[in-house]
Amino acid sequence: MAEIHVRDLHKNYRVHVKPAGLGASVKSLFHRTYKEVQAVDGISFEIEPGEMVGFLGPNGAGKTTTLKMLSGLIYPSSGSVSVMGFVPWQRKNEYRRQFALLMGQKNQLWWDLPANESFRLHKEIYHIEDDLFKRVHGELTELLEVENLLDQPVRELSLGERMKMELIAALLHSPRVLFLDEPTIGLDVVAQTNIRHCLQQYNQERQVTILLTSHYMRDIEALCDRVLVIDHGRLVHDGLLRDITERFATHKLLQLRFQNGRMPERPEEFGEVTDLTPPRLTLRVPREQVPQCVSHLLDCYDVDDIAIEDPSIENVISALFRQTAEQASDDVVVAETMNG
Repeated sequence: MAEIHVRDLHKNYRVHVKPAGLGASVKSLFHRTYKEVQAVDGISFEIEPGEMVGFLGPNGAGKTTTLKMLSGLIYPSSGSVSVMGFVPWQRKNEYRRQFALLMGQKNQLWWDLPANESFRLHKEIYHIEDDLFKRVHGELTELLEVENLLDQPVRELSLGERMKMELIAALLHSPRVLFLDEPTIGLDVVAQTNIRHCLQQYNQERQVTILLTSHYMRDIEALCDRVLVIDHGRLVHDGLLRDITERFATHKLLQLRFQNGRMPERPEEFGEVTDLTPPRLTLRVPREQVPQCVSHLLDCYDVDDIAIEDPSIENVISALFRQTAEQASDDVVVAETMNG
C-alpha cells in the first residue's frame, strides 16, 4: 500500500487585487476586488514506503503549497490525500508524531538557546523515551558531525551548521515520512554535500519515505531516482529522472574535433553552433537528425574525435519550464480574446 496517496488535489486562493492610485485605493476600502489564484491544479500521485522522490518546479509552481497540504498545515479546496493512512488536515496526534516537515527558509529552533535545549523540548513534545532519545540524538549528531556545537547558541552557528541542527530536530522522533522543502538553500557546496550524504544514509538505514523539493539539481540527481515535476499547479511529469531527457530533450549536443584544422565553412548548416574553437566544434542538433548529421560529417571531413551527449537534466528542466510558461501565457491571451 502506498505511504502517500494524492488524488485530484486542488488549492485555490482568493486574493485581493489592490488598484493603483489614491482614489482607487480609497474606493477599494468599501468595494474590494478579488481574483482566484489556482496554486495546485488537480495533481495525483502515489509514493511507496521508503521511497525518496524529488519534487521539482519553478518558483510559484505549487510545491510548497502541496507540502503544506500533505503535512496538514492548510486545507485543500478539493481532492483527497492519505499519508500513512491519515488525512493530514484532520491533524490527529498519531499522524503528527509520525511525520516531519523541514523548510529551509523557516527556523524551528530557539534562536538564543543552544540547539540541545530545543532538542530536549522536542523530546517532551513528542514524548520520546529517555533511552530512545539518547540513542537517536547520539546517532544523528555523530552522523552530521556536530557534537562540539550542541551547547552553542543557535544564533552563533553558520548557516550550514544551523541547517544540520534543524535536520536533527526534524528526525529526533524518528518519523516515517519526511517532507523537505529546500533543505540546502543558501548553503555552500561542502554543507550541501554533507546534508545530502546524511539524507542518503538515513534513508538507506531507516527506509523513511521522503518527498524533497530543491532548486539544486545536484540534490535531486544525488538522492532521487524518481521525480515529480509541477508547473503552474499541474503535474507535468511523474517518472524516473533519467526519463526526463528522453521525454523533453528535443536536441543532442554533438562535439567534434577535426584533423589538420579542416572544418566546415558553414557549420550552421549542420545545426546550431554553440561553440566554435578550431579545431573543435559543438553543435546543437535535433535528435532525429543526429544520425544523418554525423554520417555526413564523417563522410566529408577528417574527424579526430566525436561525442554525442544529451543536454544536462538542469537545462532540460529549465527548457520545460519555459515551454509551459509560454503555453500558460498563450492560454491567458486566448481566454482574454474569447471573453473580449
